[in-house]
Parts: sequence; structure tokens; C-alpha cells
Amino acid sequence: MRIMNVILVFGLAISTALLMTGCKEKVMNERKGIVTMKGNPVTLVGNEIKVGDKAPDCNLAANDLSAVSISSFGGKVRIVASVPSLDTAVCDMETRRFNEEAGKLDPNIVILTISMDLPFAQKRWCGAAGIQNVKTLSDYRQAQFGTSYGVLIKEFRLLARAIFVIDKTGTVRYIQIVNEVAKEPDYQAAIDAAKKLL
Repeated sequence: MRIMNVILVFGLAISTALLMTGCKEKVMNERKGIVTMKGNPVTLVGNEIKVGDKAPDCNLAANDLSAVSISSFGGKVRIVASVPSLDTAVCDMETRRFNEEAGKLDPNIVILTISMDLPFAQKRWCGAAGIQNVKTLSDYRQAQFGTSYGVLIKEFRLLARAIFVIDKTGTVRYIQIVNEVAKEPDYQAAIDAAKKLL
């Protein structure tokens, strides 16, 4: 019994020390009722981004596992599309459509597609789909994009379908959160918003 008391006291002391040094897990904002997946409501985790906010910078992985951030494309207008997985029908259609549109856009507009897919899977998918005009990036490591932009689906650890248009100075100028993950976004609205920022 005495050993158990010592272990309990020791455990309590460690927990208190961690809390006092700020090592506690960060509490994330949760929003419900904004997005559904196949009709079922899901919970979005992270900070809600609004038009006019400075775009959070996030560490992402390129297809070759190199580190890339949103600011890596600074000086350009960025259409940032988050999708659950490139290996699903709607995400496949969306990324192919944006790839087609990107080929017609001014070179000062870049389209980034971010998912939780592993970089290897993204690279394989891009090769099979002939994607050359869209940059696919992975948020698989820490879900930093998902939580920073408030689009991480808590129940599945996938990203919600959303589009953020960021101007050349790094300010968010347009947001589209697709209310049903299984639906395509409004491509033209996002493209028009980006063109106005040139």
C-alpha cells in the first residue's frame, strides 16, 4: 500500500510540474453543424479563419517529403483547396478540375491542394492523373494546416472540403467551406476571387 501511495504522489508531482511549465496539451476550438459527411454532422477542430485575417503559415510535406509552407508561395495569389483524400471520387474530380483551370490562369496565381494523404500517395495519384499545374501538399504529420485553418474533421482526422484564397501579402481574401464534404466546391467563385487580386 505504501508503494502505491508513493507512486501516486510521484505521478501527481510530475503532472503538476508539467502543467506549471506549460506542457499541457493545447485545447482546440471545436465547431459543430457547419459541415456534414454523407449527411452526418461532423466536428471541425481548430481556429476559425475569417476574411481579412493573416493567413496562418503551416509546415506541410511536398511529394518528395521536403518541408513546404504556405508562405513558400509568397508574392503570388494562392488558391488553397483542402480535401479529405485524393483517392476519393469528388476529391479526384476537384483536383483534376483545378489542374485544368490552373493551366489557363496567370502565372502569379498558384493552386495548392492539401490533404492528409501521405506524400507517396499524393505523388502516385498525381502521376496517374497527369497533374502538373496544381501543387499537392500533405498535412499528415501534425495536422497543422487543418487546425490552423479550422478544417480538421475530428471524427476522421481528415480535412473538410474548403477553399481559401490568399493575396500576395498573405491576407485571406475569400473563404468557401463546402457544407457537405461529398459535394464539389464552387470553382468559378474561387477563381474569380483570385483573379481580382492580381
